[in-house]
Amino acid sequence: MSGVNDILASAESDFVMFTTQVCPYCNRAKNFLNAKELSFEEHDLSETPDLRIEVVTMTGHRTVPAIWDVRGDEPAFVGGSDDLMEYL
Repeated sequence: MSGVNDILASAESDFVMFTTQVCPYCNRAKNFLNAKELSFEEHDLSETPDLRIEVVTMTGHRTVPAIWDVRGDEPAFVGGSDDLMEYL
């Protein structure tokens, strides 16, 4: 299993989003990025509890989605769905 930093470093999209299976805010963020024609990679934390712990430890962000902008030289943590809408 890859860690968060490995996932971010290898991303070939505009954003990386950590989600869960039943998450209306995750769907909202995905729809928003699609409407903006921005690509994203999704990783389901329901299936990877260790990864969820790592996301929380790195960011202090306990809810999903947890979204990173990986378009620049260094990944930038954006936050959740509302944060994404303000960010863009």
